Amino acid sequence: MNILFLCRRKDLGFGQASLARALEKRGACVTCVEDDTEPDEDITKLLARIRERPSMILQPELEFPLLPRGLTDIDIPTVCLQIDTYAYTERRIRWSMLFDHPIVYHPGYQALFEQAGHPGVTTFFHAACRELFDKPPVDRIFDVGSVGRTHNSVQSTRRRVMTALEGRFRLNEWKKWYSYEEMAEVYRHSKIVVNIARDDFPQDANMRAFEAMAAGCLLISRVPTELTAIGFEEDVHFVAYRGEDEIMNLAESYLLDDAKRARVADAGRLKVLMQHTYDCRAEQLLRILEEPDGRLFAPARGWSEDQVRLVRLDYFAANSRLDCASRELRQIARRDVRSAAAGSALVGRALANRVRSRVRSWFRRGH
Repeated sequence: MNILFLCRRKDLGFGQASLARALEKRGACVTCVEDDTEPDEDITKLLARIRERPSMILQPELEFPLLPRGLTDIDIPTVCLQIDTYAYTERRIRWSMLFDHPIVYHPGYQALFEQAGHPGVTTFFHAACRELFDKPPVDRIFDVGSVGRTHNSVQSTRRRVMTALEGRFRLNEWKKWYSYEEMAEVYRHSKIVVNIARDDFPQDANMRAFEAMAAGCLLISRVPTELTAIGFEEDVHFVAYRGEDEIMNLAESYLLDDAKRARVADAGRLKVLMQHTYDCRAEQLLRILEEPDGRLFAPARGWSEDQVRLVRLDYFAANSRLDCASRELRQIARRDVRSAAAGSALVGRALANRVRSRVRSWFRRGH
């Protein structure tokens, strides 16, 4: 079984790479495209470069925006990961129409894709890499462990909370960048992880939540949270706070009671290692190939060429590949003036966003 990942090997993020390794453990051969591949390469050329015809083609969500031409014409099941489903949801729904199986990573979004007319959508959740966490116990030298970004505008709450915790408890160097292996060791040496999600999506059941629980930390997380929709229970698998003013007292209380802390932490760890590892996600993905009638679900397989090109244009414009978007626009303009006008607006909006971004960067540098 061969699965073609629509990315270069060097672009694989940790989650996607962990999924690939889990698939390989189950006998799949995971192939990535070559480094000189263009984002809008023809799918037939990509297939001609690999030895074995793939059983599945998967587009991971990465910074390299590869969306091959002809994807809706081949008789191979196609999958796209919509990991940050909460961001640009309407556009993600449009792009997903080109694929047989969109996979959304947050509870509640599958219904939105189905209401938009996609019959093949599936829900995954974030996961933990068993190999990094299922190890013998070590001394937990940090009261609170923290790994993750803190410098963006959407992480202001996290910076504020971690600064306050640092003044009262023993923490690792939480502003430092860590590799994934180093992250796992920080959590394995920590008693508690306080999960502060993005300011613009505070209910996020993010990777940190799963990794912290897999490491055997007590997870303290804000409610309402997606964790409860996924099946985690407050005071059973994690501890909840509703306001920032509760965090300090919760951390102190559980640090003073090892048995109480271990009871919740052990339950969370067991649930993650049983149900939310990349091995579990690989099994879910492989079940897609077991569709009994081999049906290909992508709605765009029945669309006109210009309809497909307009969605491709939107995808490339949103991902700042204006060269690819412009090529789609030129093809559309040859046949359909109305679609060309819509495409021109998308390219113009992307160009304006690029200019604004460069201006902000220019001012940040002190000009």
